[in-house]
Amino acid sequence: MIHSKSLKIKFLLIFFVIFNFSGFSQKNNDFEISKNLEIFTTLYRQLHLNYVDEINSGDLMKKGIDAMLDNLDPYTVYIPESDIEDYKLMTTGQYGGVGALIHQKGDYVIISDPYEGFPAFKAGLIPGDKIIEVNKQSAKGKSQSDISSIFKGQPGTTLTVLIEREGETKPIEKVLTREEIKLLNVPYYGVVGKDVGYIKLSSFTMDAGKDVKDAFLKLRDKDKVKSIIIDLRGNGGGLLQEAVNIVNIFVDKGQLVVSTKGKVSERNFSHKTMEQAIDNNIPLVILVDRSSASASEIVSGAIQDLDRGLIVGQKTYGKGLVQNVFPVSYNAQVKITIAKYYIPSGRCIQVIDYAHKDEDGNPGKIPDSLKTAFKTKGGRTVYDGGGIEPDITLEAEKTSNIVISLLTKFLIFDYANYFKRKNVSINSPREFIVTDAIYDDFLKYLNGKDYDYITRSEKNLAELKAIAEKENYFDAIKIEYQALKDKLIHDKNADLVKNKAEIKTLLKMEIVNRYFYQKGSIEASLSDDNEILKAVELLNDTTKYKKILSKSGDQK
Repeated sequence: MIHSKSLKIKFLLIFFVIFNFSGFSQKNNDFEISKNLEIFTTLYRQLHLNYVDEINSGDLMKKGIDAMLDNLDPYTVYIPESDIEDYKLMTTGQYGGVGALIHQKGDYVIISDPYEGFPAFKAGLIPGDKIIEVNKQSAKGKSQSDISSIFKGQPGTTLTVLIEREGETKPIEKVLTREEIKLLNVPYYGVVGKDVGYIKLSSFTMDAGKDVKDAFLKLRDKDKVKSIIIDLRGNGGGLLQEAVNIVNIFVDKGQLVVSTKGKVSERNFSHKTMEQAIDNNIPLVILVDRSSASASEIVSGAIQDLDRGLIVGQKTYGKGLVQNVFPVSYNAQVKITIAKYYIPSGRCIQVIDYAHKDEDGNPGKIPDSLKTAFKTKGGRTVYDGGGIEPDITLEAEKTSNIVISLLTKFLIFDYANYFKRKNVSINSPREFIVTDAIYDDFLKYLNGKDYDYITRSEKNLAELKAIAEKENYFDAIKIEYQALKDKLIHDKNADLVKNKAEIKTLLKMEIVNRYFYQKGSIEASLSDDNEILKAVELLNDTTKYKKILSKSGDQK
C-alpha cells in the first residue's frame, strides 16, 4: 500500500517536471532543475518511510521552504494558506477580526488598544483587560500569536471572552462579533503651528492616495493652511501605486515617479503620474526616519528628486526591492523579489546587496566609495547607496534606559489605566498636560514595583569581569573593578528626575489614549515632537526653504 502510494507520488512528480519543462528541454539548466526536484521529492518520501519518529509533513516542508528562501533576501517568502489573512492585512489594511491590539504579560494576553468603532471597542473591552478564557477555554499559557489567530476569522462570526479587569471583583464575559477591519492609512491630520497642515500616513494599503488627498483638501480648503507636512516616520511601505498617487497630489501629470528594473524585461515598468496635481506649489516637508521604507522611500525620494519639497529627519531604511505575489498549490502563495526601484534621478533606493554575500553568508552594504552622484530636476547633487538622505538631517532622539524599562514592563501603560479609573474626564488632547502633581502620583504608583534595568556601562563592566576571570587577570584588578562598579551603580530615583520630560510625554500620550483613543494620542504628541516643530520652523522660513531647494542646497 505504502509502496504503491510512493510510486504514484513519483509518477506525478515526473509528469509535473515533463509538463512544466518540456518547452525548455534543450537547456542544461532545465535538466538541473528537474534532477534536483526529483532528488528533493525522493528524499522527502524516504524520510516519511524510514525516519524513526512520526514526521509532521506540513511543518517539515515549511521549514525546508523557509531555509531555501532564506538564502535569497528577507522579502522573498512563502505564505501558507494559514497566513493569508496576515498577508491580506499587509496589502489591503483589511482583515476579519475584532479590531484590537494585544500584548503578552506573564501567562496571559492583555488588551492593549481596542480600535475605535470596531467589535472589541463596541463590546466594551478596554486597555488592561486580561483575557482568561476564550470560547470557554482557558487562555492561560496562550501566546499573543495564539490569541491573535483566534480573534481573526470570518466577519459575522462570534466569539466569547472572559476577562479580568482591575477594580472589578468578578470576571466579565463579553461576546464579540467579528467584522471586516480596515485600518486607517491616515490615523490623524490637523493644523500644527501657524498655517501649517500635518498628515500622519501610517501605511500604503489600498486607497492611501485617496486618504491623503482627502485630508489635504480639507486642510487646504477648510483650514486654509499654507504649507503641509506629511509624516512617514515608522512607515514601512506597502503598495507602489499608492506611493505614485500620493506624489501625484503635488506633482503634475506625466512625471516619472519610480521605475522598476529586473532580469525579466517584460516586468520592467515606469510609473508616472496620471492626473493633474491637486497643488503643485504649496510648500511641502516630508518627515522620515530609519524605519521609513519602500513606498515611503519612493514618495520621499521622488519629492526630493523633483525638487518639489524638503525631506527632514534621519536617513531612511533603504529597501528598494520589488516583490510580486505568485500562486502555488493548495491556496498558498509565494512573494518573490523580481526587481529594484529607481527614483526619478536614476538612483536606486536599495542599501543592502543580497545577491553578493560574504563567505559567512552575510550580505554587504554599498560602501561610500562606490556611491554615485546624481542630479535632481533642479540640478542639486544627490547620491545613491541606499535609502534617502534628508535635506535636513536631525539626530534621532535616544530613549533612556529607565524609559525602556517603564515601557517594556508596561508601567506607563498600567498607570494610564489606573489614572482613568480615578478620573472620569480630562481636557482635550492638545490642552491636557501631565502636571507635577500627576507626575508625583506616578512616582508613588511605582513604589514597590520592579523597573530595574542594567545600563550599557554596567553590562560592559560585567563582560570585562567575565573575560578577566577567564584569562586569570581578575585578582589583579579586583579593587579597581569594585571601585568602578560602585561609581556606575545607577540611581533609579535620579533617573526619574533626569528623564522627567521624556517620561511626562509618554504618560501624556498613554493617558490621552484612554479618553480619545489612537487619534487623540497622536494629537497629544504633536506639541512635544521636536521634528515636527523643526519642520514647522522650516516652512515658516520661506527664504531658507527656497535656498535649500536651490543648487546651493546640495547634499554633502
